[in-house]
Amino acid sequence: MAANEWTVEPEESGARLDKFLAAPQRLGSRAKALAALARGKIFVNDDEARSDAAARRLEDGDRVRIWMDRPGSAKAPRPGPQTAGDVEILFEDAALIVVNKPAGLLSVPLERKSAAPSVYDEVERHLRPSGKRRPLIVHRIDQDTSGLVVFAKDTESQARLKAQFKRRQPDRVYLAVVYGHPSPASGQWRDHLVWDEKALIQKETHPRDPNAQEAISDYRVLERYKDTSLIEVRLQSGRRNQIRIQARLRGHTLVGEKRYTFGPGTLRSIQFERHALHAWRLAFDHPSDGRRLQFEAPPPADFADLLQRLSNREKLTDAKYDADRDRASRQPRKEP
Repeated sequence: MAANEWTVEPEESGARLDKFLAAPQRLGSRAKALAALARGKIFVNDDEARSDAAARRLEDGDRVRIWMDRPGSAKAPRPGPQTAGDVEILFEDAALIVVNKPAGLLSVPLERKSAAPSVYDEVERHLRPSGKRRPLIVHRIDQDTSGLVVFAKDTESQARLKAQFKRRQPDRVYLAVVYGHPSPASGQWRDHLVWDEKALIQKETHPRDPNAQEAISDYRVLERYKDTSLIEVRLQSGRRNQIRIQARLRGHTLVGEKRYTFGPGTLRSIQFERHALHAWRLAFDHPSDGRRLQFEAPPPADFADLLQRLSNREKLTDAKYDADRDRASRQPRKEP
């Protein structure tokens, strides 16, 4: 069993687990740290630590161990974590490459943001030493959305993959944190949207609008907090900013949302540096042999930290309620 082990020193007490692992003398990058956590290779005091422990605060004397060749933890088709810059590669073969995009990175270069780095740039640099052609775009996700993106390596694979997306065949599942509690707890959002080229946002429009595009999402509530909810959204269609606008149209603005915040009831009470949206699961048919490929990208550290804060907030609220109730019960009753 190959393993590396470190003991948390006093000056490192309070450090997040993912940042501790990302130090140069350990794994060297946050992407590699998150990949190791996702694959069950990390142990803290002999207890396995998975992706939801990325934001865990370490204490003086904690023992952190990485089991690099843990059976079953390798990644197909090649063992060990692969990265393109800070982008984790989940799968790569002769036809395609699937990556886990960090928030803040564009999926593909944009003319209006010519200086901004993109996943496309990182994948292109990754392919360059092998003499392979540039990656070909299949789909994209928003700059501040984290999660799964697929690129093709040849035009035939690109055409077949894009045809699947056009026919709505891939399974595309997102996690989002929204204000409020969607009711009912599961259902379908169906809207007609039009893209405003000037404002660069989606707008609701009438079905008879010649520019209207139908947007359909299936949702379900996974967790309810005090004034927010963690929801799962499965895309039936794939319009730009679809989940963000559809959630807002129903009064459930995404936590951290900066663009779709119009209308009454918009809340901004929870600090989060980006909109809380993560492309969690992706499944599609391989363009060469038709076999079904399925991928999952655990929520990144900032998303996991947000969920932990919301859970703690709920517990603190409950504790305050119980304390107030106990205090009230001890007050002497006034005679009528």
